[in-house]
Amino acid sequence: MPRLSLRPRATPAAVERGADHRLETTRRMLEEVALDLWWTWNEHAQRPFRAIDPARWEASSHSPIAILRDVPPEVLAARLSEDSMRRAVAEVHRDLMRYRKARTWFDRARRRRAGNLKVAYLCSEFALHESMPQYAGGLGILAGDHLKSASDLGIPLVGVGLLYQHGYYRQQLREDGSTRVLYPRQDPARLPVADTGTRIRCPIGRRSPLVRLWRQRIGRASLILLDTDLPENSREERELTEGLYKGEPRLRMEQQVLLGIGGLLALEALGELPTVVHLNEGHAAFAGVWMLSRETRGGAALDAAIDRVRRRLVFTTHTPVPAGHDRYPIEMVATALAPVLAEGGLPSDVLERLGREHPEDPKEPLCMTVLALRLAGRSNGVSRLHGEVSRAMWRDAHGVDAAEVPIGSITNGVHVPTWMHPLAAEFWRSRKVSLPAPAPDARPLADAAKADLEGLWDLRHRLRRELVRFVRARLVLQGCCRGAGPGAVAEAGAMLSEHALTIGFARRFATYKRAILLFSDPRRLARILGDARRPVQVVFSGKAHPRDLGGQAFAQKVFEMTQRPEFRGRVVLLEEYDMAIGRALVSGCDVWLNTPLRPHEASGTSGMKSPLNGGINCSISDGWWPEAADGTNGWTIDAGRTCRTQAAQDKADAEALYRLLEEEIVPEFHDRGRDGIPRRWLRRVIRSAATVAPVFNTDRMLGEYLDEAYLAVGPGEQGRRRT
Repeated sequence: MPRLSLRPRATPAAVERGADHRLETTRRMLEEVALDLWWTWNEHAQRPFRAIDPARWEASSHSPIAILRDVPPEVLAARLSEDSMRRAVAEVHRDLMRYRKARTWFDRARRRRAGNLKVAYLCSEFALHESMPQYAGGLGILAGDHLKSASDLGIPLVGVGLLYQHGYYRQQLREDGSTRVLYPRQDPARLPVADTGTRIRCPIGRRSPLVRLWRQRIGRASLILLDTDLPENSREERELTEGLYKGEPRLRMEQQVLLGIGGLLALEALGELPTVVHLNEGHAAFAGVWMLSRETRGGAALDAAIDRVRRRLVFTTHTPVPAGHDRYPIEMVATALAPVLAEGGLPSDVLERLGREHPEDPKEPLCMTVLALRLAGRSNGVSRLHGEVSRAMWRDAHGVDAAEVPIGSITNGVHVPTWMHPLAAEFWRSRKVSLPAPAPDARPLADAAKADLEGLWDLRHRLRRELVRFVRARLVLQGCCRGAGPGAVAEAGAMLSEHALTIGFARRFATYKRAILLFSDPRRLARILGDARRPVQVVFSGKAHPRDLGGQAFAQKVFEMTQRPEFRGRVVLLEEYDMAIGRALVSGCDVWLNTPLRPHEASGTSGMKSPLNGGINCSISDGWWPEAADGTNGWTIDAGRTCRTQAAQDKADAEALYRLLEEEIVPEFHDRGRDGIPRRWLRRVIRSAATVAPVFNTDRMLGEYLDEAYLAVGPGEQGRRRT
């Protein structure tokens, strides 16, 4: 006899209310995931958004916020009502909650020693995802990866930056390859940012613009973004956050006052009181002046106040070229900082003493890097070679021999989960290759030799095929934007081969990076690329600073080369270089090419990403590569000499590159056994993964910053440095 149920039978209205409740619960969970940038390095967290509207997902540069805002409500409700979708969203949300609550490496290994450590990380740009174009290049990529690893490791860190109305410019190439600069406006409502409800005033000369404070959540870390685009502000004040690296020098300088001084005022208003302030590049150096003013306002003598600031300030320089460091007339800076100087009773010559390389020279402008170096208790370059270059560059500022300049080095890294393709991660895990939990000494892929060559070759073919499809789709869009006819569009959709050796070159088109070095001898290059038995192809991407006409000319030269008959279909150029293109290229290219003029590359990080996916580096011995190259894990372009002129150096380096391609790289890739597998090549792939990934990652990098900078600044330790 069936058991009698005492539960009342559900009415249609109750069923409808229950369905509405489940729908609202699913929607809230999805919104919480969308507002936490944790999803940017967890591919499974992106799937529900992509599944709701795949076409809109692609068109929005993979933006969860766009999916939630733009998909028609009835369509969104229908998709979220499906059982499979509700389960997927609930699983992702559960994983996010577990991530937030989990005990971290910092909790286990450093919490007791760190005490009340709180790091404020100030930078002019942060690259967290392509749907938020608030970055220009490598500095922003490094800053974004820094925040992500801080979250994974559990290091208490808050980033501080500016929310730009236009972000960095969008690049389009005209029919002749020249650069068209576009500045589409960013709507904060379409970004994963939350208004804190807090407003501050930032003193800049006689003005004190109102500043709105936004917060981005990045797992366990957060990013505070300052915004002056408010109706209460004047047009000039609203321009402070109009664009990244945009405007005349006075605007740039005032923008940096907002970043450095406004950034610390913002943290104070939000109750985020840092024990350590980390300046990532000199753009935020005015933060040190604000800290100094606070010390002298409290009654400290100037030298004692400087000493106290040094106990809390860390500085990282990224620029090995003297012309790349911001300099402003002392009078202009003194006017902008007058309220801060007056508040602390600081003497009028303090900016000359701290900001001039040669304080006694009345004509010398203030240098933001010198200001940061003089006030920081720990300063470092971003590779060992860059540390050496920086010590030589700034010896006059310190008045000592280069060997005694207190600038160390902490070599950059990359955030492994962000830059490893999901197919590569799946492959390494299936072969029991270690992808350990976040820790500075975790050494991912150190045991890559466990992987079988057959499976690895299949992975490389799948990733190369995916890249070719990606490139074709982008080339079709570029052609359509230039009004190409059906024939040209069809040709673009058939370019490249999924079987050819694929070389990638993607980075900012600064002239010192020498994007056109590969074309030094077009006939010789045509022979290398045109061998039907050993096909080779090259994918370029990159954009120059909007005012860097030389870099734009390099981009135009590359474009012209792609149109030549001998290179057409074998050399392509993708416009609008962003994180999505970067991920596609570092995962799909077999060889990552890097040709800077030594020693102009501070570090570089794109080449660190390629080995995660089975790629191999071919690079000038500059930046991070001298620390990684061992003769078996890639190729070093070595001309065998340092030439007196750049023209001679370019010629010698190009000759060395061609020789490597002809005698080693191309033959090794196409040397196949009876099974069609290039075993020598794949053994080099494994060696590349096993030697690059374990060292050149941001978990290791953050561990060094923590132990050698964040926990090391303090009384009596300013003179120590790591070389």
